[in-house]
Amino acid sequence: MILIKCLGAALVVISGCGLGLQLAGQWRGRLALLEQLRKMIHLLKGEIVYANSTLEEALCRVGSRTDGGLGKMFSSAGEEISRQTGESLKEIWERQVESLGKDCLLAKEDRKALAELGANLGFLDTDMQERVLLLYLEKLDGEIGGLRGQVREKCRLYTGLGIMAGLFLAVVLV
Repeated sequence: MILIKCLGAALVVISGCGLGLQLAGQWRGRLALLEQLRKMIHLLKGEIVYANSTLEEALCRVGSRTDGGLGKMFSSAGEEISRQTGESLKEIWERQVESLGKDCLLAKEDRKALAELGANLGFLDTDMQERVLLLYLEKLDGEIGGLRGQVREKCRLYTGLGIMAGLFLAVVLV
């Protein structure tokens, strides 16, 4: 009987630790995703400004260079633009941002800012597209800078709280 209680308590502690580590991992994942997005926006700016690519070509090229949901989103947006269905870039881009799904670690405000990027990007000349991308990069850099400081704190906090909650529940159950 004591052995069963000890095993149950150990499972509760391990579960608490696992939950804390999962929450900490979500913060790290969001930071990594924002850094990947920044890299992709830099590549997009380079394709538009220096390679003189059209927006659809630039989106497809950047999407093909990047793995994961963001790369697929960029590629899909470029392909939809090339189909010329009569939809605006804003509509296409917003649909692609929504297609990232809830599994994507981007926060609601990150998705909103990304959706607004498409609204401002489609109807402008190359110089204005570059300025829009630079403005978005500036916002993104601010978000990444703030998040870097928070990630260290939040990861320690969630890991510690997970361990403490597991220990507390184990003591209460035993």
